[in-house]
Amino acid sequence: MFDPDNTGYISTEKFRSLLQRHGSELDPHKLEVLLALADSNSEGRICYQDFVNLMSNKRSNSFRQAILQGNRRLCSKALLEETGLSLSQRLIRHVAYETLPREIDRKWYYDSYTCCPPPWFMITITIVEVAFFLYNGVVLDRFVLQVSHPLYLKNALLYHPQLRAQAWRYLTYIFMHAGIEHLGLNVVLQLLVGVPLEMVHGAARISFVYVAGVVAGSLAVSVADMRAPVVGSSGGVYALVSAHLANIVMNWSGMKCQFKLLRMAVALICMSFEFGRAVWLRFHPSAYPPCPHPSFMAHLGGVMVGITLGVIILRNYEQRLQDQTLWWIFLSIYVIFVLFAIFWNIFAYSLLDLKLPPPP
Repeated sequence: MFDPDNTGYISTEKFRSLLQRHGSELDPHKLEVLLALADSNSEGRICYQDFVNLMSNKRSNSFRQAILQGNRRLCSKALLEETGLSLSQRLIRHVAYETLPREIDRKWYYDSYTCCPPPWFMITITIVEVAFFLYNGVVLDRFVLQVSHPLYLKNALLYHPQLRAQAWRYLTYIFMHAGIEHLGLNVVLQLLVGVPLEMVHGAARISFVYVAGVVAGSLAVSVADMRAPVVGSSGGVYALVSAHLANIVMNWSGMKCQFKLLRMAVALICMSFEFGRAVWLRFHPSAYPPCPHPSFMAHLGGVMVGITLGVIILRNYEQRLQDQTLWWIFLSIYVIFVLFAIFWNIFAYSLLDLKLPPPP
C-alpha cells in the first residue's frame, strides 16, 4: 500500500504515520526502537528488510548501528527507573542489567523474554554433573578428593591419554570431578554466570561456548600435558566466565550491574583459587603412579575460547554472527586448533616415543 512501485522502501513520514496509528498494539520499548529506526535514517526512507529483521529478532550489524544512532536522540526513561514491576519483571530487568551493556538492548530483551524455553541447558548439565558425582561418591565411598582413590581412573567417562582413541572421553570428562571442592565451585560459577547468560543469549549460543571450551580443554591437555588425564567441567565454566568478564571490561561504561568492580574481583579470586588448586593437585604425588593426577591445562583452553568466540557471541546480542568478521576469524582459528590437535593425537605420541602411563 505504501510502496506501490515495489522499491523496498517507504518514506519516514509514512512510517511514522503507521506507528501513530498502530503504536498502541506494540510493546512500549519496541515502539521506541521503531522510532529510533525512523530517527536514524538521514535519507528519509525506511528499508522494508530492516523492518522485517527487527520484528523477527534478526537484526544485522548495520541495523544495530542505525538503532544506536537514532536512540541517541530519544529522551526516554531508563528501564531501571520504571516502577510498579512484578517480581518476575524485576528479575528479568536484573538479568538484563547483569549481561547487556546497551540500554536499547536491555529494553528489547525485557519486552521479548518469555521464559519459553527456560535456561534448560545449564540447569541440565549441572544436575547431571551432581548426579554423577554423588554416584561416584557412593561407589568409591569418598566425596572429598575423590581423585586420590586408586580406582578413580577406571571410570569410562574421564579422559586418559592411553584411551584417547575413545572420542567420547573428550566430552564426558566434565561429569567427573576431583572432589566436592572441585564440583562446588564449578557448579556455583556455571549457575550464577551461565544461567543468566543463557536467559539472554539462548541455549544454542551458550551451549556452543560451553562445549567449545570443554573440547578445547581436553585437546589442550592432549597437546600440552600429554601424560596426564583430565576431569571436571572447568573448561566450559572458564569459557563462560572469562567471556562474561571480558565483555564487562570491554563495555565498562555501559554495564550497569551493581558493585561490578567488587564482583569481578571476587570472580577472579574464585577462578584463581580453583586454578591454583588444580596446579597443586597436578604436581602432588599421585595416588596411582606412574599416572599423574589430572591436568590443569583444560582451564586455559576454556579461557582462550571465552576471550575469543565467547566475547564475540556476548557482544552481539540478537545479531547475526555471520555478519561479524571477527566471528569467522576466531571460528577458523578454533577449527584449525581442533584439526591440529586431532593430528597431534594420531601421530605425535608415536613420533615422540613418549612413555605413557598404563591404561587404568
